[in-house]
Amino acid sequence: MKNRIFALLLLCIAGSSCLKEKLEEGYNKQEANIDSYIAKNPTGTRDSVIIDTLRTYLDTTFVFDTTYVDDKMVIDTTIAGIEVKHETQKRDTTITDSLRVVYNGGSTRLVRIEGTGPMLEPDGSVSFYYAGYTFSGSIDKKNLFVTNHQATAESSNFLLTDPDYSLYEINLGETELIEGLRDGLIGVRAGERCDILFSGKYAFGNSVFGTIPANSALAFQIWVVGVSND
Repeated sequence: MKNRIFALLLLCIAGSSCLKEKLEEGYNKQEANIDSYIAKNPTGTRDSVIIDTLRTYLDTTFVFDTTYVDDKMVIDTTIAGIEVKHETQKRDTTITDSLRVVYNGGSTRLVRIEGTGPMLEPDGSVSFYYAGYTFSGSIDKKNLFVTNHQATAESSNFLLTDPDYSLYEINLGETELIEGLRDGLIGVRAGERCDILFSGKYAFGNSVFGTIPANSALAFQIWVVGVSND
């Protein structure tokens, strides 16, 4: 009887070890998909305006002072001011940028548009819009599971009974977030537009959450509005 119990115990341990190895293998595959996604998106485009100078010229203002000397008219001319003027035209164009990649813990952040100002610290506050997707190699609108970004919701036909598109504001040190998202947000700046990606190991692990299957890799599109470390 003791030998049988011991044998069953060994089988349970072996099964648990195999399951853990299988999970790690799956997470490693997800991280490889993330690396492949980053490699396929080395650059990004943004709209811009070019101002061309067509002509530059001097606009001179004169003052005329007329006097009469011995019945003769004398005109004194004085330069009252000189202004350099430019004639320009604006042209819409597209700029291609090399995208910056930030790694923090198990999270990868692909910065599509750089922000300005201070970087978000681990206990700082941040306000942003977001769109969350299950990730299997690409960010696909069919895999959208949550968003407060109205344009994304409408373009993805993401319909909710009571949609809430209000700005999300949190203190990073006081709000519970899944590890991958929290680590990905550290370092963002106001105005930044980025993708944050991470494997299921840094998401919900071996648990189902809402419509998100267990062990799912996730991707978040983030539009940062404000950052404060006060």
